[in-house]
Amino acid sequence: MDSPVSLADAVKGATAVLADAGVPSPAVDAQLLAAHLLGVGRGELAAMLFGSAAAPAGYDALVARRAAREPLQHITGVAYFRHLELSVGKGVFVPRPETESVVQLALDVLTRMSQEREGGLSAVDLGTGSGAIAASLATEAAGVRVHAVELSDDAFPWAQRNLAGTGATLVHGDMRDALHELDGTVDVVVSNPPYIPADAIPRDLEVRLHDPHMALYGGGADGMEMPTAAAATAARLLRPGGYFVMEHAEVQAAQMAALLEGSGAWENVRSHVDLTGRDRATSGWRR
Repeated sequence: MDSPVSLADAVKGATAVLADAGVPSPAVDAQLLAAHLLGVGRGELAAMLFGSAAAPAGYDALVARRAAREPLQHITGVAYFRHLELSVGKGVFVPRPETESVVQLALDVLTRMSQEREGGLSAVDLGTGSGAIAASLATEAAGVRVHAVELSDDAFPWAQRNLAGTGATLVHGDMRDALHELDGTVDVVVSNPPYIPADAIPRDLEVRLHDPHMALYGGGADGMEMPTAAAATAARLLRPGGYFVMEHAEVQAAQMAALLEGSGAWENVRSHVDLTGRDRATSGWRR
């Protein structure tokens, strides 16, 4: 009878398989898949790799799925975003690290607003997807009333799950005509709308093959239909002096600034860089 494969050998072999498949972080993903099956954290796994533990059952099957470029988060069912552990899977956009910087911009403004005026503040997340932005605002900005809107029938249940217990209000609807009851009263609007141009092909296979097209493509040849809609809804919702920030592709920074500046609804329009120094968000203050 063959002796079981050791955990260390299995992870080493999985790292090689994932590297050959072009997975960007093969060693990390090989470890995270093993940790997921074993129900341990990466720290505990690291200790186990030096011991005599055997590889967990089903490990090769998960490695094969990742080698086929299925997103790691879909395999484990978990995406980490700021301080949150979100449930994700088929039909919902996997939140990205660059969006954490967009959330921070909104949180910084909410913090300043809370110091300047009494009474509760409100924030809206347009096109919430997994609920990542709304959940972060609801859990990190004390006392802020958070509303989130999501149109996709596939993504909405994931947002429901992730926003449960946060106090955020979730609406199943179109950002273009949602939340009219809040018109002219909101303090901060955040959006990570679909923005990829129609003929652009996402570089990462995980995105191209598994993220829902509805969450990726912004509409029109330049991908600007949904960002334009998000900006129009933000202008409708915000009170004078309210703040809007929207994520976009690096190549769209000039277009986004022109969109806001040309509408006449915004002042102090500016671009913001992500952690890699790329222009990935644009903000403005409601006139």
